Amino acid sequence: MLLSRVAERIYWSARYLQRVESTARLVNVYTNLLMDLPKDIDISWYNLITLNSAEKKYEERYKVQDERNVVKFTLADGDTNTNSMLASLEMVRENLRTTREVMPENAWELINELVSFAKKSIADGALNRGKRHEFLTQVINQCQLIQGYVESTLSHDEVWDMWCIGRALERADMTTRILDAGANMLFDHDYKEKSHVPLVVWGNVLRSSGGDHSYRRHVAASVYGPKVVEFLITDKFFPRSVGYCLHQIELSVKKLPRGRKVMSAIKTLDLGHGLPSSFEQLDGELSDYLNDVQVKIGDLHSIFSETWFSLD
Repeated sequence: MLLSRVAERIYWSARYLQRVESTARLVNVYTNLLMDLPKDIDISWYNLITLNSAEKKYEERYKVQDERNVVKFTLADGDTNTNSMLASLEMVRENLRTTREVMPENAWELINELVSFAKKSIADGALNRGKRHEFLTQVINQCQLIQGYVESTLSHDEVWDMWCIGRALERADMTTRILDAGANMLFDHDYKEKSHVPLVVWGNVLRSSGGDHSYRRHVAASVYGPKVVEFLITDKFFPRSVGYCLHQIELSVKKLPRGRKVMSAIKTLDLGHGLPSSFEQLDGELSDYLNDVQVKIGDLHSIFSETWFSLD
C-alpha cells in the first residue's frame, strides 16, 4: 500500500484537477445563458458564490455582487478564495510535484503548461465576457487531456484507484452544484409567459456537464427539466452522474486495504436516501436533496481521510 501522505496527494491531485474542470464548466453555464436567454431576464451571478458556500470569503473582499467580481473570485482570486480555479490548478501542480515517483512524468509537464497558460490568459483579459468562453473551453480540454493521459499511462494499481476515488467524489459533488445552479436560476423567476426559458437553462446544464449526447441516447426525450435532473443524478452509464460516480468509488474501494470499513461506511450513509420520488416539481425539495448529497459527500471524504490518510 502507498504511504498515506502519497495516497492523500494523489487523491487531492485528482480532486483539484476535476475541480478546475468543473468550475470552468459552471462559469460557462452562466456565460452561455447570457447569450441564450432574453435580455430582460436578470441572471444573479451571486448564485455561484452561494452554491459553493463562499459568501463569507467573498464579502471579505468584494462589496458589489456583480458578474465581474464573481467571475474574478471564482476563477482567479487565489488569495481570498482557495477553491478558485487558479488556486486549484496550483494545488494540482504542487501535489503532482511531490508524487512524481508514482505518477507519469508527462502529467507534471502538462499541468505546468496549463498553469502557465491560465495565468497568461487571465493577465491578457481572458475573464472578460468576450474572451471567457474560449478560455474556459481550452481549460476544460486541457484538463481532459491530462485525465486521458493519466488513465492511459498509469498502471491501474492502488495509485490509480486512489486517483479514481478523488476524481469521482469531486465529480459527484460538482454535478450536484451544476444542477443546483440551473434549478436556482429558474426558482428566482416566473417563466410562465416564456416557456422556452427552462429549455434553454436545462440544455445548458446538460452541455456544461458534457451530457447532452448521452442524454439524447439513453433518455430519448426532448430536454425536460425533471428528466435532466433524474439523468444527472441516477443514470448508471453516464460518467458524471452522481450514481455512476458513487459506483466507481465502490469499485475502487473494494480493491484497497481496509476497503471493507469504508464500504460499510458508504452503505451506512445511504446516499440514495431522501431521493425525491418524483422530479416533476423542481422546487425546494430538489434543492434540499442536493444539499443533503453534498453534505454526505463531505462525510465520505472525512471517512477516506480517517482510513487512509492518517497513518504515517
